[in-house]
Amino acid sequence: MSLGVDWMIDWVRTSAVVIAAHRVELITLDRDIGDGDHGENMDRGFSAVIAKLDTLPADAIPADVLKLVATTLISTVGGAAGPLYGTAYLKAAGAVAGLVELDGGALAALLRAARDGIVLRGKAESGDKTMVDVWTPAVDAADAAVGRGVDVAAVLAAAADAAEQGAVATEPLVARKGRASYLGERAIGHRDPGAQSTALLLRAAADTASGTASP
Repeated sequence: MSLGVDWMIDWVRTSAVVIAAHRVELITLDRDIGDGDHGENMDRGFSAVIAKLDTLPADAIPADVLKLVATTLISTVGGAAGPLYGTAYLKAAGAVAGLVELDGGALAALLRAARDGIVLRGKAESGDKTMVDVWTPAVDAADAAVGRGVDVAAVLAAAADAAEQGAVATEPLVARKGRASYLGERAIGHRDPGAQSTALLLRAAADTASGTASP
């Protein structure tokens, strides 16, 4: 089993629905330790992506979709999230360039490239209370799942499970990057909003692959 451009487009559409549904949650998380606009920005960004999906050529491949997401998020999402997510999707596109179908190994490579792009752009490390604390365990879980020889849906499910655990694990951390770092220990007890939005996006990927995404 492998996943092609139809799955990639479904993932993007589901991501937009999920981000819209969790817009207020993300705003609240960001208001606690940031500037409060993460949910609004992400919702605006994915709404813009949806509006552009029809511009994809009939022979589009997964990398084309990822590039469309990247360029749209960079141009529409404010704050740090736009450049970070834009870089993630752009690097992910590079990891699967030319591929029509994505197997488990390709999906793990896609996630790894996205994580590495975020690290490159944001200069954050694990433990800094950022989205890196979600991407890294997701990548590790995807790699481990590929090693077990499971199907592509199970690879993405493993990544999504690890991402959700990673988002929760940011709560006791002291932020060392971004606006939250100004709060010092007052950031303890709050979940990083970028970590939470990443967990939502990776769960959307898993749910679309397994056919369990809500319409």
